[in-house]
Amino acid sequence: MSQTLSYTPVDEIPQIHQDLRKAFISGKTKSIAFRKQQLLNLCYLLEDNYDRFKQAFAADLGRPYEESELLELNGTLLELKETYDKVEEWASPEKAPFNMLWFAMSPITRKEPKGVVLIISPFNYPVYLTLCPLAGAIAAGNTVMLKPSELSEATAALLTELLPKYLDPELYRVVNGAVPETTKILELPFDHILYTGNGRVARIVLAAAAKHLTPVTTELGGKSPCVIDPRCDIKTAAKRIMWGKLVNGGQLCLSPDYVLVPDWFQDKFVEALKDAYHELHPVDPKESGLVCRMVNERHAIRVKNLIDNTKGTIVFGGEVDVATKYAAPALIKNVKGDDSLMSEEIFGPFLPVIPVKDVDEAIEFINERDHPLNIYVFSNDPAFKAKVFDNTQSGTVAANDTILHVMAYGVPFGGVGPSGSGFTTGKYSFEVFTHLRCQMDNPSWIDPALMAARYTPFKPRPLAFLNMLLHPRLPPRNGGRSVAQKLSLGFILALTAALSAYLVHAVKKAA
Repeated sequence: MSQTLSYTPVDEIPQIHQDLRKAFISGKTKSIAFRKQQLLNLCYLLEDNYDRFKQAFAADLGRPYEESELLELNGTLLELKETYDKVEEWASPEKAPFNMLWFAMSPITRKEPKGVVLIISPFNYPVYLTLCPLAGAIAAGNTVMLKPSELSEATAALLTELLPKYLDPELYRVVNGAVPETTKILELPFDHILYTGNGRVARIVLAAAAKHLTPVTTELGGKSPCVIDPRCDIKTAAKRIMWGKLVNGGQLCLSPDYVLVPDWFQDKFVEALKDAYHELHPVDPKESGLVCRMVNERHAIRVKNLIDNTKGTIVFGGEVDVATKYAAPALIKNVKGDDSLMSEEIFGPFLPVIPVKDVDEAIEFINERDHPLNIYVFSNDPAFKAKVFDNTQSGTVAANDTILHVMAYGVPFGGVGPSGSGFTTGKYSFEVFTHLRCQMDNPSWIDPALMAARYTPFKPRPLAFLNMLLHPRLPPRNGGRSVAQKLSLGFILALTAALSAYLVHAVKKAA
Protein backbone atom coordinates (compact mmCIF):
# COMPACT_ATOMS: atom_id res chain seq x y z
CA MET A 1 0.00 0.00 0.00
CA SER A 2 1.38 3.40 -0.93
CA GLN A 3 0.00 6.52 0.70
CA THR A 4 1.62 9.90 0.13
CA LEU A 5 1.30 12.39 2.96
CA SER A 6 1.14 16.02 1.87
CA TYR A 7 1.91 18.61 4.54
CA THR A 8 -0.50 21.48 5.05
CA PRO A 9 0.97 24.82 3.88
CA VAL A 10 1.97 26.76 6.99
CA ASP A 11 0.32 29.96 5.82
CA GLU A 12 -3.06 28.18 5.49
CA ILE A 13 -3.16 26.98 9.10
CA PRO A 14 -4.42 30.25 10.69
CA GLN A 15 -7.26 30.40 8.15
CA ILE A 16 -8.26 26.81 8.96
CA HIS A 17 -8.35 27.77 12.63
CA GLN A 18 -10.44 30.86 11.84
CA ASP A 19 -12.86 28.78 9.75
CA LEU A 20 -13.29 26.34 12.63
CA ARG A 21 -14.01 29.22 15.00
CA LYS A 22 -16.63 30.61 12.62
CA ALA A 23 -18.17 27.14 12.22
CA PHE A 24 -18.42 26.73 15.99
CA ILE A 25 -20.08 30.10 16.44
CA SER A 26 -22.69 29.08 13.84
CA GLY A 27 -24.14 26.70 16.45
CA LYS A 28 -24.23 23.75 14.10
CA THR A 29 -22.66 21.42 16.66
CA LYS A 30 -25.20 22.22 19.37
CA SER A 31 -27.72 19.67 18.08
CA ILE A 32 -27.40 16.27 19.76
CA ALA A 33 -28.99 14.67 16.70
CA PHE A 34 -26.28 16.21 14.52
CA ARG A 35 -23.55 14.96 16.87
CA LYS A 36 -25.03 11.47 16.79
CA GLN A 37 -25.03 11.42 13.02
CA GLN A 38 -21.41 12.51 12.90
CA LEU A 39 -20.48 9.83 15.43
CA LEU A 40 -22.27 7.18 13.40
CA ASN A 41 -20.43 8.36 10.29
CA LEU A 42 -17.19 8.03 12.24
CA CYS A 43 -18.08 4.44 13.13
CA TYR A 44 -18.65 3.66 9.46
CA LEU A 45 -15.43 5.39 8.45
CA LEU A 46 -13.65 2.67 10.42
CA GLU A 47 -16.02 -0.18 9.58
CA ASP A 48 -15.82 0.49 5.83
CA ASN A 49 -12.03 0.74 5.78
CA TYR A 50 -10.75 -1.98 8.13
CA ASP A 51 -8.54 -3.53 5.46
CA ARG A 52 -7.12 -0.19 4.35
CA PHE A 53 -6.17 0.66 7.91
CA LYS A 54 -4.51 -2.73 8.39
CA GLN A 55 -2.46 -2.04 5.28
CA ALA A 56 -1.53 1.42 6.56
CA PHE A 57 -0.39 0.01 9.91
CA ALA A 58 1.70 -2.58 8.09
CA ALA A 59 3.30 0.15 5.97
CA ASP A 60 4.04 2.38 8.95
CA LEU A 61 5.03 -0.17 11.60
CA GLY A 62 5.27 -3.57 9.97
CA ARG A 63 2.39 -4.58 12.21
CA PRO A 64 0.68 -7.95 11.60
CA TYR A 65 -2.91 -7.65 10.36
CA GLU A 66 -4.15 -9.89 13.20
CA GLU A 67 -2.63 -7.65 15.87
CA SER A 68 -4.09 -4.53 14.24
CA GLU A 69 -7.62 -5.90 14.19
CA LEU A 70 -7.44 -7.38 17.68
CA LEU A 71 -5.81 -4.54 19.57
CA GLU A 72 -6.57 -1.35 17.68
CA LEU A 73 -9.42 -1.51 15.20
CA ASN A 74 -11.92 -3.50 17.28
CA GLY A 75 -11.15 -1.52 20.44
CA THR A 76 -11.54 1.76 18.59
CA LEU A 77 -14.87 0.78 17.06
CA LEU A 78 -16.18 -0.38 20.45
CA GLU A 79 -15.39 3.00 21.95
CA LEU A 80 -16.85 4.93 19.02
CA LYS A 81 -20.07 2.91 19.26
CA GLU A 82 -20.26 3.51 23.02
CA THR A 83 -19.94 7.25 22.45
CA TYR A 84 -22.69 7.12 19.81
CA ASP A 85 -24.96 5.17 22.18
CA LYS A 86 -24.35 7.40 25.20
CA VAL A 87 -24.02 10.93 23.82
CA GLU A 88 -27.60 11.94 24.71
CA GLU A 89 -27.20 10.70 28.27
CA TRP A 90 -23.79 12.30 28.75
CA ALA A 91 -24.82 15.65 27.27
CA SER A 92 -28.06 16.00 29.27
CA PRO A 93 -28.17 18.69 32.00
CA GLU A 94 -27.90 17.36 35.55
CA LYS A 95 -30.10 18.56 38.41
CA ALA A 96 -28.31 19.43 41.62
CA PRO A 97 -29.09 17.25 44.66
CA PHE A 98 -32.09 18.42 46.65
CA ASN A 99 -31.34 21.07 49.24
CA MET A 100 -33.90 22.98 51.31
CA LEU A 101 -32.20 26.31 50.70
CA TRP A 102 -31.59 26.04 46.98
CA PHE A 103 -34.14 23.71 45.39
CA ALA A 104 -36.52 26.53 44.43
CA MET A 105 -33.75 28.18 42.39
CA SER A 106 -33.58 25.12 40.09
CA PRO A 107 -29.76 24.72 40.05
CA ILE A 108 -28.52 22.52 37.21
CA THR A 109 -25.24 21.73 35.48
CA ARG A 110 -25.23 22.33 31.75
CA LYS A 111 -22.89 20.26 29.54
CA GLU A 112 -21.52 22.68 26.97
CA PRO A 113 -18.79 22.44 24.31
CA LYS A 114 -15.55 24.27 24.94
CA GLY A 115 -15.22 25.56 21.38
CA VAL A 116 -12.35 24.89 18.96
CA VAL A 117 -10.15 22.08 20.24
CA LEU A 118 -6.83 20.66 19.06
CA ILE A 119 -5.97 16.95 19.11
CA ILE A 120 -2.33 15.99 18.51
CA SER A 121 -2.04 12.22 18.17
CA PRO A 122 0.99 9.89 18.20
CA PHE A 123 2.40 7.39 15.72
CA ASN A 124 2.10 4.20 17.75
CA TYR A 125 -1.71 3.73 17.83
CA PRO A 126 -2.62 6.33 15.23
CA VAL A 127 -6.28 5.36 14.81
CA TYR A 128 -7.27 4.61 18.41
CA LEU A 129 -5.52 7.71 19.75
CA THR A 130 -6.98 9.91 17.02
CA LEU A 131 -10.54 8.73 16.49
CA CYS A 132 -11.47 8.06 20.13
CA PRO A 133 -10.55 11.57 21.34
CA LEU A 134 -12.19 12.93 18.19
CA ALA A 135 -15.38 11.09 19.12
CA GLY A 136 -15.27 12.64 22.60
CA ALA A 137 -14.83 16.10 21.11
CA ILE A 138 -17.67 15.57 18.61
CA ALA A 139 -19.98 14.23 21.33
CA ALA A 140 -19.24 17.31 23.42
CA GLY A 141 -20.15 19.60 20.50
CA ASN A 142 -16.77 21.08 19.60
CA THR A 143 -15.12 21.84 16.29
CA VAL A 144 -11.79 20.06 15.95
CA MET A 145 -8.37 20.52 14.41
CA LEU A 146 -6.62 17.14 14.13
CA LYS A 147 -2.85 16.86 13.88
CA PRO A 148 -1.91 13.19 13.17
CA SER A 149 1.67 12.06 13.63
CA GLU A 150 3.78 12.52 10.54
CA LEU A 151 5.77 9.43 11.59
CA SER A 152 2.85 7.11 10.80
CA GLU A 153 2.74 8.52 7.30
CA ALA A 154 0.44 6.02 5.59
CA THR A 155 -2.15 6.18 8.37
CA ALA A 156 -2.09 9.98 8.48
CA ALA A 157 -2.59 10.11 4.73
CA LEU A 158 -5.52 7.69 4.94
CA LEU A 159 -7.18 9.68 7.73
CA THR A 160 -6.69 12.87 5.71
CA GLU A 161 -8.43 11.25 2.74
CA LEU A 162 -11.32 9.68 4.65
CA LEU A 163 -12.34 12.20 7.30
CA PRO A 164 -13.80 14.80 4.88
CA LYS A 165 -15.79 12.03 3.17
CA TYR A 166 -17.48 10.91 6.40
CA LEU A 167 -17.53 14.02 8.62
CA ASP A 168 -18.61 17.63 8.08
CA PRO A 169 -15.45 19.25 6.64
CA GLU A 170 -16.44 22.67 8.00
CA LEU A 171 -16.25 21.38 11.57
CA TYR A 172 -13.47 18.80 11.62
CA ARG A 173 -10.19 19.51 9.83
CA VAL A 174 -6.89 17.65 9.49
CA VAL A 175 -3.60 19.53 9.47
CA ASN A 176 -0.48 17.55 8.55
CA GLY A 177 3.15 18.37 9.01
CA ALA A 178 6.21 18.22 11.24
CA VAL A 179 7.90 20.86 13.43
CA PRO A 180 7.15 24.02 11.36
CA GLU A 181 3.48 23.16 10.94
CA THR A 182 3.04 22.13 14.58
CA THR A 183 4.81 25.30 15.72
CA LYS A 184 2.36 27.40 13.71
CA ILE A 185 -0.60 25.45 15.12
CA LEU A 186 0.58 26.07 18.68
CA GLU A 187 0.72 29.82 18.09
CA LEU A 188 -3.08 29.82 17.77
CA PRO A 189 -5.61 30.13 20.62
CA PHE A 190 -7.58 26.91 21.22
CA ASP A 191 -10.20 26.19 23.85
CA HIS A 192 -8.62 22.85 24.78
CA ILE A 193 -5.61 20.83 23.64
CA LEU A 194 -5.17 17.07 23.91
CA TYR A 195 -1.60 15.93 23.33
CA THR A 196 -0.49 12.30 23.31
CA GLY A 197 3.23 11.66 23.02
CA ASN A 198 6.41 12.21 25.01
CA GLY A 199 7.35 14.52 27.84
CA ARG A 200 9.82 16.58 25.82
CA VAL A 201 7.22 17.69 23.27
CA ALA A 202 4.59 17.98 26.02
CA ARG A 203 6.64 20.74 27.64
CA ILE A 204 6.62 22.65 24.33
CA VAL A 205 2.86 22.19 23.99
CA LEU A 206 2.19 23.28 27.57
CA ALA A 207 4.42 26.34 27.23
CA ALA A 208 2.64 27.39 24.05
CA ALA A 209 -0.79 26.78 25.60
CA ALA A 210 0.12 28.88 28.64
CA LYS A 211 0.37 31.99 26.45
CA HIS A 212 -3.36 31.67 25.74
CA LEU A 213 -4.32 30.13 29.12
CA THR A 214 -5.49 27.08 27.17
CA PRO A 215 -6.22 23.95 29.25
CA VAL A 216 -4.23 20.90 28.16
CA THR A 217 -4.76 17.18 28.62
CA THR A 218 -1.66 15.00 28.17
CA GLU A 219 -1.05 11.27 27.88
CA LEU A 220 2.71 10.74 28.11
CA GLY A 221 3.53 7.18 29.13
CA GLY A 222 6.70 6.57 31.14
CA LYS A 223 8.55 3.57 32.52
CA SER A 224 5.83 1.19 33.73
CA PRO A 225 7.26 -1.47 36.08
CA CYS A 226 6.21 -5.06 36.76
CA VAL A 227 6.49 -6.12 40.42
CA ILE A 228 6.84 -9.88 40.86
CA ASP A 229 5.67 -11.90 43.86
CA PRO A 230 7.62 -15.20 43.81
CA ARG A 231 4.39 -16.99 44.77
CA CYS A 232 2.61 -15.85 41.59
CA ASP A 233 1.60 -18.10 38.71
CA ILE A 234 5.05 -17.88 37.14
CA LYS A 235 4.28 -19.30 33.72
CA THR A 236 1.19 -17.12 33.18
CA ALA A 237 2.93 -14.02 34.53
CA ALA A 238 5.93 -14.50 32.25
CA LYS A 239 3.75 -15.07 29.18
CA ARG A 240 1.57 -12.03 29.80
CA ILE A 241 4.55 -9.78 30.48
CA MET A 242 6.38 -10.96 27.37
CA TRP A 243 3.22 -10.56 25.27
CA GLY A 244 2.69 -7.03 26.61
CA LYS A 245 6.33 -6.13 26.01
CA LEU A 246 6.24 -7.18 22.35
CA VAL A 247 2.85 -5.74 21.36
CA ASN A 248 3.49 -3.11 18.68
CA GLY A 249 7.20 -3.83 19.00
CA GLY A 250 7.18 -2.30 22.48
CA GLN A 251 6.03 1.05 21.06
CA LEU A 252 3.15 1.44 23.49
CA CYS A 253 2.72 3.82 26.42
CA LEU A 254 1.46 0.92 28.58
CA SER A 255 4.27 -1.45 27.61
CA PRO A 256 5.88 -3.20 30.61
CA ASP A 257 9.14 -1.25 30.72
CA TYR A 258 11.07 -3.27 33.30
CA VAL A 259 10.64 -6.09 35.82
CA LEU A 260 11.40 -5.89 39.55
CA VAL A 261 12.00 -9.34 41.03
CA PRO A 262 13.60 -10.61 44.27
CA ASP A 263 17.29 -11.28 43.59
CA TRP A 264 17.09 -14.91 44.72
CA PHE A 265 14.21 -15.48 42.29
CA GLN A 266 15.68 -13.64 39.28
CA ASP A 267 17.16 -16.60 37.42
CA LYS A 268 14.01 -18.70 37.76
CA PHE A 269 11.81 -15.89 36.49
CA VAL A 270 14.21 -15.06 33.67
CA GLU A 271 13.98 -18.67 32.51
CA ALA A 272 10.19 -18.41 32.58
CA LEU A 273 10.36 -15.23 30.47
CA LYS A 274 12.72 -16.94 28.04
CA ASP A 275 10.38 -19.93 27.72
CA ALA A 276 7.42 -17.58 27.21
CA TYR A 277 9.22 -15.79 24.40
CA HIS A 278 9.95 -19.02 22.55
CA GLU A 279 6.37 -20.16 23.04
CA LEU A 280 5.07 -16.91 21.56
CA HIS A 281 7.65 -16.90 18.76
CA PRO A 282 8.74 -20.40 17.76
CA VAL A 283 9.90 -18.79 14.49
CA ASP A 284 12.30 -15.84 14.54
CA PRO A 285 9.97 -12.79 14.36
CA LYS A 286 12.34 -11.17 11.89
CA GLU A 287 11.25 -13.89 9.50
CA SER A 288 7.65 -14.42 10.69
CA GLY A 289 6.85 -10.69 10.80
CA LEU A 290 4.99 -11.10 14.11
CA VAL A 291 6.87 -8.30 15.90
CA CYS A 292 6.55 -4.74 14.62
CA ARG A 293 9.47 -2.70 13.31
CA MET A 294 10.58 0.61 14.79
CA VAL A 295 8.64 3.47 13.25
CA ASN A 296 11.72 5.07 11.63
CA GLU A 297 15.51 4.90 11.52
CA ARG A 298 15.89 7.55 14.23
CA HIS A 299 14.00 5.38 16.71
CA ALA A 300 15.95 2.31 15.58
CA ILE A 301 19.21 4.16 16.31
CA ARG A 302 17.85 5.31 19.66
CA VAL A 303 16.99 1.79 20.91
CA LYS A 304 20.29 0.48 19.49
CA ASN A 305 22.15 2.98 21.65
CA LEU A 306 20.18 1.91 24.71
CA ILE A 307 21.06 -1.77 24.38
CA ASP A 308 24.62 -1.22 23.13
CA ASN A 309 25.38 0.66 26.35
CA THR A 310 23.69 -1.65 28.84
CA LYS A 311 25.79 -3.08 31.68
CA GLY A 312 23.23 -5.84 32.18
CA THR A 313 23.56 -9.41 30.93
CA ILE A 314 21.79 -9.96 27.61
CA VAL A 315 20.00 -13.30 27.82
CA PHE A 316 18.90 -13.25 24.19
CA GLY A 317 18.29 -10.85 21.30
CA GLY A 318 18.98 -7.16 21.05
CA GLU A 319 20.38 -6.96 17.54
CA VAL A 320 19.20 -3.84 15.70
CA ASP A 321 19.17 -3.51 11.91
CA VAL A 322 18.82 0.23 11.40
CA ALA A 323 18.33 -0.04 7.64
CA THR A 324 15.23 -2.24 8.01
CA LYS A 325 14.22 -0.62 11.33
CA TYR A 326 14.13 -4.06 12.98
CA ALA A 327 15.02 -4.45 16.65
CA ALA A 328 15.21 -8.07 17.80
CA PRO A 329 13.31 -8.68 21.07
CA ALA A 330 15.72 -8.86 23.98
CA LEU A 331 15.73 -9.99 27.60
CA ILE A 332 18.36 -8.44 29.85
CA LYS A 333 19.00 -9.47 33.47
CA ASN A 334 21.11 -8.01 36.32
CA VAL A 335 20.16 -4.48 35.26
CA LYS A 336 20.80 -1.66 37.74
CA GLY A 337 18.91 1.55 38.27
CA ASP A 338 21.52 3.71 36.52
CA ASP A 339 21.71 1.53 33.40
CA SER A 340 21.23 2.97 29.90
CA LEU A 341 18.02 0.92 29.63
CA MET A 342 16.67 2.85 32.63
CA SER A 343 17.60 6.30 31.30
CA GLU A 344 14.35 6.79 29.36
CA GLU A 345 11.17 5.02 28.33
CA ILE A 346 12.44 2.18 26.12
CA PHE A 347 9.59 2.21 23.58
CA GLY A 348 11.08 -0.87 21.96
CA PRO A 349 11.09 -4.68 22.42
CA PHE A 350 13.74 -4.85 25.17
CA LEU A 351 12.85 -6.09 28.66
CA PRO A 352 15.26 -5.34 31.53
CA VAL A 353 15.04 -7.40 34.73
CA ILE A 354 16.16 -5.64 37.91
CA PRO A 355 16.92 -7.73 41.02
CA VAL A 356 15.80 -6.22 44.35
CA LYS A 357 15.87 -7.46 47.92
CA ASP A 358 12.09 -7.63 48.42
CA VAL A 359 8.79 -5.88 47.71
CA ASP A 360 9.74 -2.98 49.99
CA GLU A 361 12.83 -2.28 47.91
CA ALA A 362 10.74 -2.61 44.75
CA ILE A 363 8.32 0.03 46.06
CA GLU A 364 11.23 2.30 47.02
CA PHE A 365 12.73 1.85 43.54
CA ILE A 366 9.45 2.91 41.89
CA ASN A 367 8.92 5.88 44.20
CA GLU A 368 12.41 7.25 43.52
CA ARG A 369 11.41 7.81 39.88
CA ASP A 370 8.73 9.68 37.96
CA HIS A 371 5.20 8.38 38.44
CA PRO A 372 4.64 5.82 35.67
CA LEU A 373 1.54 5.51 33.53
CA ASN A 374 0.89 2.05 34.96
CA ILE A 375 2.19 -0.32 37.62
CA TYR A 376 1.76 -4.05 37.03
CA VAL A 377 1.74 -6.47 39.95
CA PHE A 378 1.85 -10.23 39.54
CA SER A 379 0.62 -11.93 42.68
CA ASN A 380 -2.25 -14.04 43.98
CA ASP A 381 -1.91 -12.50 47.44
CA PRO A 382 -4.36 -9.61 48.05
CA ALA A 383 -2.07 -8.19 50.73
CA PHE A 384 0.91 -8.13 48.34
CA LYS A 385 -1.10 -6.36 45.64
CA ALA A 386 -2.55 -3.88 48.12
CA LYS A 387 0.89 -3.10 49.51
CA VAL A 388 2.22 -2.10 46.09
CA PHE A 389 -0.92 -0.26 45.00
CA ASP A 390 -1.35 1.60 48.29
CA ASN A 391 2.26 2.77 48.55
CA THR A 392 2.94 3.96 45.00
CA GLN A 393 1.48 6.44 42.54
CA SER A 394 0.71 5.86 38.86
CA GLY A 395 -1.91 6.70 36.27
CA THR A 396 -3.43 3.21 36.44
CA VAL A 397 -2.67 -0.13 38.09
CA ALA A 398 -3.26 -3.68 36.96
CA ALA A 399 -2.76 -7.08 38.57
CA ASN A 400 -1.84 -10.29 36.75
CA ASP A 401 -2.02 -8.95 33.20
CA THR A 402 -0.71 -6.19 30.94
CA ILE A 403 -2.22 -3.72 28.47
CA LEU A 404 -5.83 -5.01 28.51
CA HIS A 405 -7.14 -2.66 31.21
CA VAL A 406 -7.05 0.28 28.77
CA MET A 407 -9.92 -1.43 26.90
CA ALA A 408 -12.03 -2.07 30.01
CA TYR A 409 -15.52 -0.57 29.81
CA GLY A 410 -16.52 2.32 32.05
CA VAL A 411 -13.21 3.11 33.78
CA PRO A 412 -10.89 6.09 33.24
CA PHE A 413 -7.51 5.89 31.55
CA GLY A 414 -4.88 8.57 32.06
CA GLY A 415 -1.58 9.45 33.68
CA VAL A 416 -0.50 11.35 36.75
CA GLY A 417 2.29 13.91 37.00
CA PRO A 418 5.01 13.21 34.40
CA SER A 419 2.96 10.37 32.87
CA GLY A 420 0.11 12.69 31.93
CA SER A 421 -2.96 14.55 33.16
CA GLY A 422 -6.64 14.06 32.48
CA PHE A 423 -8.40 11.12 30.82
CA THR A 424 -8.78 10.02 27.22
CA THR A 425 -11.31 7.18 26.95
CA GLY A 426 -15.10 6.85 26.75
CA LYS A 427 -17.18 9.18 28.87
CA TYR A 428 -14.01 10.63 30.34
CA SER A 429 -12.93 11.80 26.89
CA PHE A 430 -16.32 13.50 26.47
CA GLU A 431 -15.84 15.23 29.82
CA VAL A 432 -12.36 16.48 28.86
CA PHE A 433 -13.90 18.48 26.02
CA THR A 434 -16.97 19.62 27.98
CA HIS A 435 -17.47 22.76 30.03
CA LEU A 436 -19.67 22.17 33.09
CA ARG A 437 -21.71 25.36 33.35
CA CYS A 438 -23.79 26.14 36.41
CA GLN A 439 -27.28 27.52 35.78
CA MET A 440 -29.70 28.85 38.40
CA ASP A 441 -33.02 30.73 38.22
CA ASN A 442 -34.09 32.47 41.41
CA PRO A 443 -37.84 33.38 41.57
CA SER A 444 -38.82 36.67 43.18
CA TRP A 445 -40.86 35.04 45.96
CA ILE A 446 -37.63 33.67 47.49
CA ASP A 447 -36.78 37.12 48.89
CA PRO A 448 -39.73 37.59 51.24
CA ALA A 449 -39.70 33.89 52.06
CA LEU A 450 -36.04 33.48 52.86
CA MET A 451 -33.37 35.67 51.26
CA ALA A 452 -34.49 39.18 52.21
CA ALA A 453 -32.11 39.02 55.17
CA ARG A 454 -29.13 39.55 52.83
CA TYR A 455 -30.12 43.12 51.98
CA THR A 456 -29.01 46.20 53.86
CA PRO A 457 -29.89 47.60 56.26
CA PHE A 458 -29.60 44.24 58.00
CA LYS A 459 -32.42 43.12 60.24
CA PRO A 460 -31.13 41.08 63.18
CA ARG A 461 -33.82 38.38 63.46
CA PRO A 462 -34.12 37.43 59.73
CA LEU A 463 -30.34 37.60 59.43
CA ALA A 464 -29.81 35.32 62.42
CA PHE A 465 -32.31 32.84 60.98
CA LEU A 466 -30.65 32.80 57.55
CA ASN A 467 -27.17 32.48 59.08
CA MET A 468 -28.40 29.54 61.15
CA LEU A 469 -29.49 27.79 57.95
CA LEU A 470 -26.31 28.63 56.07
CA HIS A 471 -23.81 27.84 58.80
CA PRO A 472 -22.73 24.16 58.80
CA ARG A 473 -22.81 22.14 62.02
CA LEU A 474 -19.42 20.57 62.62
CA PRO A 475 -18.98 17.18 64.30
CA PRO A 476 -17.02 16.99 67.57
CA ARG A 477 -13.26 17.40 67.13
CA ASN A 478 -12.70 13.79 68.15
CA GLY A 479 -15.39 12.45 65.80
CA GLY A 480 -18.73 10.85 66.58
CA ARG A 481 -21.93 12.69 67.47
CA SER A 482 -22.10 15.02 70.43
CA VAL A 483 -24.85 14.87 73.06
CA ALA A 484 -26.05 18.28 71.88
CA GLN A 485 -26.30 17.00 68.34
CA LYS A 486 -28.30 14.00 69.45
CA LEU A 487 -30.65 16.18 71.48
CA SER A 488 -31.02 18.70 68.67
CA LEU A 489 -31.94 16.13 66.02
CA GLY A 490 -35.62 16.35 66.88
CA PHE A 491 -35.43 20.13 66.88
CA ILE A 492 -33.79 20.15 63.42
CA LEU A 493 -36.52 17.89 62.04
CA ALA A 494 -39.18 20.16 63.51
CA LEU A 495 -37.41 23.24 62.14
CA THR A 496 -37.25 21.67 58.67
CA ALA A 497 -40.98 20.98 58.74
CA ALA A 498 -41.71 24.52 59.91
CA LEU A 499 -39.48 26.00 57.22
CA SER A 500 -41.21 23.93 54.55
CA ALA A 501 -44.59 25.20 55.72
CA TYR A 502 -43.29 28.76 55.77
CA LEU A 503 -42.01 28.51 52.20
CA VAL A 504 -45.33 27.11 50.97
CA HIS A 505 -47.17 29.96 52.69
CA ALA A 506 -44.79 32.54 51.18
CA VAL A 507 -45.21 31.11 47.69
CA LYS A 508 -49.00 31.28 47.94
CA LYS A 509 -48.82 34.82 49.25
CA ALA A 510 -46.45 35.92 46.47
CA ALA A 511 -48.70 34.32 43.88
